[in-house]
Amino acid sequence: MTLTEALILGLAAFGAGVLNTVAGGGTFLTFPALIHAGIPPVAANATSAMAVFPGYLAGALGFRAELQAMDRGRLARQAVVTLAGGLAGALLLMVSSNELFSKIVPGLLLFATLVFLFGERLRGLASGLATGEGLAGTLGLFAVSLYGGYFNGGLGIMLLALFALWGMRDLHAMNGLKNGLSFVLSAISVAAFALAGLIAWPQAALMMAASVAGGYAGAPLARVLPRSVLRGLIALVGFGMTAVFALRAWG
Repeated sequence: MTLTEALILGLAAFGAGVLNTVAGGGTFLTFPALIHAGIPPVAANATSAMAVFPGYLAGALGFRAELQAMDRGRLARQAVVTLAGGLAGALLLMVSSNELFSKIVPGLLLFATLVFLFGERLRGLASGLATGEGLAGTLGLFAVSLYGGYFNGGLGIMLLALFALWGMRDLHAMNGLKNGLSFVLSAISVAAFALAGLIAWPQAALMMAASVAGGYAGAPLARVLPRSVLRGLIALVGFGMTAVFALRAWG
């Protein structure tokens, strides 16, 4: 890792920490930066998941009051389903070749960008179609967790939309559950990636530290920067990265 690469990775992770604190979308910075640094696509995705992992822990701790107020049995069942889905997604990534993953990445980035951009409308639509948790909701959680274990982009928004489908209305409780389950999912996926030797540890360590610093810096920015501006910038980065990776894979 050269000094220039370290600087790019550090800045990308810092920016990702800021974005994840303010509005989400940090994966749009960490994953391309790792690819630029020469990390193969599958390992870059695994390392990116590790880089933003501390943020999920911090978020879960920040909503511990909301999590403690939830039914323990139900929360345990949701955690088990999330663990199963996250592990399945991680294993799916581990058996994907770099060539195949490179061709899939543009579609994943585009999907994640659209989910991010229209997330609030998606959540509103889901609220109007609320059917409760039940078997369908459990299968939905498994599917979203599988996606999150394979590729992390847009996970939080998808979880919030799923909770709205379950009939949840308290946004603080929804955010608490989102952070708690995201932490559980990330824990199992990064553990699997680590055991498989997919994580580039020097880059991951640097980016974890930078993302934590960015998370702290993002808190005051969240209070002064218009959310619409941030959403527009993140969408621009998402669509731009989609185009770049599409040209690389299919050009």
